[in-house]
Amino acid sequence: MKRGIITLKKITLPLMILFFVIAFFLHILALLNIFPIIISVPLLFLAILIPIAFINNRKRFKGF
Repeated sequence: MKRGIITLKKITLPLMILFFVIAFFLHILALLNIFPIIISVPLLFLAILIPIAFINNRKRFKGF
């Protein structure tokens, strides 16, 4: 069971980076009026918020 958790943590960071790159690219397309900006702004916001929440929640004290 521990083995699956370790591999999930290794996969999570590259997926977050990939999601950020895709959201950033879609936002650039939205600024060029090729993609709807109403969709790209929340995607970029989530792409920034999720890694910050993930990094912040890792070192939280969970009790004894």
